[in-house]
Amino acid sequence: MIDSKCKKCRRVGQKLFLKGERCFSQKCAMIRRPYIPGLHGKSRRRRGPSEYGQQLIEKQKIRHSYGLSEKQFKNYFKEVVDQRGNKEELLVNKLESRLDNVIFRLGWAASRALARQLINHGHILVNQRKVNIPSYQVKKSDLIQIKERSKKLAPFKDLKTDLKKYEAPVWISLDKQKLEGEIIGQPKLEDMGKVGEIGLVIEYYSR
Repeated sequence: MIDSKCKKCRRVGQKLFLKGERCFSQKCAMIRRPYIPGLHGKSRRRRGPSEYGQQLIEKQKIRHSYGLSEKQFKNYFKEVVDQRGNKEELLVNKLESRLDNVIFRLGWAASRALARQLINHGHILVNQRKVNIPSYQVKKSDLIQIKERSKKLAPFKDLKTDLKKYEAPVWISLDKQKLEGEIIGQPKLEDMGKVGEIGLVIEYYSR
């Protein structure tokens, strides 16, 4: 049975990698059912969207990728709209600086959804203090660690081996042996990857 996460990918017509390793396998819904979800989805053609429609699609791609509610995503836009600087960069900084995203970028979780679970269950420390809020905003010089007792648990048991060939983004320093990460810079627009067009999201919320 295809769950709601897979339907989100099929609805926007793009892999959003919401289910970790499954998204790289032949079990991925975008391989098995690459059409719009619904009773008549297979027979419906994907029409070229209007300008507004494309903005909406890009907004949904990014929102779903980071696992945000509409209210959360809109609030991030409200926070940056009156700030000086490039609005796209500012919004990406907000999204990438979320603790759940940082755990994902460190390679400690196969998806942001799993990263949120690890944080909610109290496995993650920031500056040696437990933080169980996935939306927590990290800042430069913050030290991210896995609780010592948690390192023996299943999610982290083979992590050192899994990380051997992994490269973290340039704004995060990853110690693969100590299983520690330090924020050494600020995420840039290119660090978001090919999730969606952030500029169209700015246009969508600016309407």
